[in-house]
Amino acid sequence: MHVPVRSNTAKGPYSVALEANGLIFISGQGGLDPRTGAKVDGGIREETRQTLENIDGLLTEAGLSRSDLASVTCYLTDIDDWPAMNEVYAAFFEGVRPPTRTAVEVSRLPFGLSLEMTAIAVRSS
Repeated sequence: MHVPVRSNTAKGPYSVALEANGLIFISGQGGLDPRTGAKVDGGIREETRQTLENIDGLLTEAGLSRSDLASVTCYLTDIDDWPAMNEVYAAFFEGVRPPTRTAVEVSRLPFGLSLEMTAIAVRSS
């Protein structure tokens, strides 16, 4: 059974997040301010911070927290941004067991983003 985590604010024909059998699948999130829909200024660190806050907001709406994340995939348009992204990412998970993670370089992302992340969380029974 697929249950929407929140109303669909996607910028296309997909769900932002869905729950199926206790797994929460979060579609690609980027450094877009949810209030304005605009890309945040400040480079990869600010994009990473906003991306993680967007994921955190979806988790909160689902009644979960970052400690419930099982896996995150990071897509970077420049793999040389990995150290700066990793610094912000590490701070986000400070004091919490971090999820598994994959980071890959891609040629382009929508909306001029430098970073996009997908995530999977698990609802404990």
